[in-house]
Amino acid sequence: QVQLVESGGGSVQAGGSLRLSCAASGRTFSSYAMGWFRQAPGKEREFVATINWSGGRTYYVDSVKGRFTISRDNAKNTMYLQMNSLKPEDTAVYYCAVASKYTGTSTRAVEYDYWGQGTQVTVSS
Repeated sequence: QVQLVESGGGSVQAGGSLRLSCAASGRTFSSYAMGWFRQAPGKEREFVATINWSGGRTYYVDSVKGRFTISRDNAKNTMYLQMNSLKPEDTAVYYCAVASKYTGTSTRAVEYDYWGQGTQVTVSS
């Protein structure tokens, strides 16, 4: 059974940092695109960051560029999202996902076929 499990969420003050992890089990995802999405209360799920199979190519939504860093460790079947200089508008449930039909990067949620259960990130002002 394929599972993606996020961890590392929590509550921080504005300007603080958190590191999210996404551990995959059940199969190896080292050949596939992976990404992070988030959903704030009352809003649609939005793309945050994506990384290609090797980790050599990344792409971010404009609102997090320069503050967030996506990375992966294929040997550990794990993906990360380092979040610095957090803002209250970053408050959301963060989801990791795998797009098993793609090796590059992907910003579209419909292209992802495996999803984690989400981890809450709350940033207070």
